[in-house]
Amino acid sequence: MTRIVLFENIHPSALDVFAAAGLTDVVTYKSALPSDELSAALKGAALVGIRSRTHLDAALFAGLPDLRAVGCFCIGTNQVDLDAAMMRGVPVFNAPFSNTRSVAELVLGETILLLRRIPEKNDRVHHGHWDKTADGAFEARGKTLGIVGYGNIGSQVGILAEAAGMRVVFHDIEAKLPLGNARACTSLAQLLEQSDVVTLHVPGGSGTRNLIDAKALATMKRGSILINASRGTVVDIDALHQALQSEHLSGAALDVFPIEPKGRDEALQSPLIGMRNVILTPHIGGSTQESQENIGREVAEKLVRFVQGGATKGAVNFPEIPYQDAGNATRILHVHRNEPGALGSLSSLMAAHGLNIVRQQLQTLGQVGYVISDVEGTVSDAVITELRANPVTIRCDRI
Repeated sequence: MTRIVLFENIHPSALDVFAAAGLTDVVTYKSALPSDELSAALKGAALVGIRSRTHLDAALFAGLPDLRAVGCFCIGTNQVDLDAAMMRGVPVFNAPFSNTRSVAELVLGETILLLRRIPEKNDRVHHGHWDKTADGAFEARGKTLGIVGYGNIGSQVGILAEAAGMRVVFHDIEAKLPLGNARACTSLAQLLEQSDVVTLHVPGGSGTRNLIDAKALATMKRGSILINASRGTVVDIDALHQALQSEHLSGAALDVFPIEPKGRDEALQSPLIGMRNVILTPHIGGSTQESQENIGREVAEKLVRFVQGGATKGAVNFPEIPYQDAGNATRILHVHRNEPGALGSLSSLMAAHGLNIVRQQLQTLGQVGYVISDVEGTVSDAVITELRANPVTIRCDRI
């Protein structure tokens, strides 16, 4: 039986996919677990499904020899040591597209709310003030939206914004084909200085840490708005607080933070708390019923295709091989160090055991090579043991 362990209340659509594939040994947890409990919960697991709060590090992988693949039921994968997983022969899958629409709609909604000063007006009504003035309230139509990071989400934000009558500009470190009437900016500064609203859709990591700092904020138009639904480390929060206090910016919306609460009963610690022109949401950009259902299905399907056929298409840390039917052949999955002669030694060993290779697919990525071999003949336990003992082998499985 293939044991599957899922954490953090993953949508039931994933269970439906596993059940349809005949994978019924599934254990679920509603939340993330502390590291000591996590290791115990994963003993014997072949597949693990997590979201953003469960962290899988090198030490954890070292203690889980049965683990074959990881599914991140979200977009981000920085909660997983991807290199450690790769060197253990463990592909990691995610859902880069399934919550695109949900995040894009949130960004457009926040754009309109902040342009109209709705958060402030709402707060004043709740506190007994009937402020009907139009001061500082604007239509979205005709305003310029600057998108930093023109990937799956950023480009969809642009399409929705154009439908609302906005002018769209974008900046990305890679050349991207503009959708609709969007125009590329040659630099971040060029985008910041002309945008009425700036929305961030970049990955985390050292390359984007404090990308929006005091200097970047000063470059933005006076009275403009900043939205961050990407990663919490992208914005210097103290600098943003100062820009809002000085009224250089008229508003902001943040869905992600440098340090986020670990549970629903823990309070967010931020200097932005209490500011009436700031929308703060608890990392729910992709948290709609539709997106969670799509994510559950997408990642579960990738895990099923891997465990049943060895397909790694869509893995973020592993050589990618698409699915092919094995027919009547026996399939051997072999992960090895990417060294000269590795494939030759594998093929010679199989030939020595009388196995005829009818189909073979090989891809490499960095230090790792991955080959799927469909063979005719009896693939005994002795064959697999010998393959695993080969000096170049990282991992070898038979399906």
